[in-house]
Amino acid sequence: MRTFALVGHPLTHSFSSRYFHEKFRNDKVEAQYINLDLKDISKIRETIITQEISGLNVTIPYKEAIIPYLDNLSSRAEKIGAVNCIEVLDEKLIGHNTDVIGFRTSLERFIQNEKVSNALVFGNGGSSKAVTYALKDLGISCSVVSRSGSLNYEALTSKHIKQTDLMVNTTPLGMFPDNEKCVEIPYTSIGKNHFAFDLVYNPSETLFLKRVSQQGGMTKNGLEMLEIQAEESWAIWNS
Repeated sequence: MRTFALVGHPLTHSFSSRYFHEKFRNDKVEAQYINLDLKDISKIRETIITQEISGLNVTIPYKEAIIPYLDNLSSRAEKIGAVNCIEVLDEKLIGHNTDVIGFRTSLERFIQNEKVSNALVFGNGGSSKAVTYALKDLGISCSVVSRSGSLNYEALTSKHIKQTDLMVNTTPLGMFPDNEKCVEIPYTSIGKNHFAFDLVYNPSETLFLKRVSQQGGMTKNGLEMLEIQAEESWAIWNS
């Protein structure tokens, strides 16, 4: 029986584990999916070999940190600089990025034919890199807002919000069980023409999305994105 896994820390809540358990049961696939809560990512190769793992998903905080331990990267993952899927091929570890496909597809379904020309991306981690890559690929200019970047939350003004079409939260803020947290931005400057996408899916409406919705903005969570990237990972592992 093949074994697949999610690596991250901490793994208090795992979409991937539940999704693949259900997939394997429904599709009658002889496989199992386990969580690898590793405090030290340098042990990843040893762990893969000893547990005979056939493929992995990667989550916070290792989407960038895991790269030095891989043998190769897909061209897309190399351009993005972040990995969320690992293919084990002849004992070699190949890094892929399926987040970018999941986000792009879900975003296109969300905004449909609406004109979206610019975006603010909250957070600068591995997920943010996939999001900014997808936005640029769609011709949407974007600025990254982070705690220590050139555009930080303290410097973010109402003018920034009013001049943007789309806001994307790539931080874990608001994720269960810390439901009462969100990025600190000028929410009162949000209106009915704003789109807000949160990569967090649990709860289904984060405080970020709730506050945007209260101002009349349109919102979407990250569940569909995760489902799409999971299926893309499965396709890679079985190619």
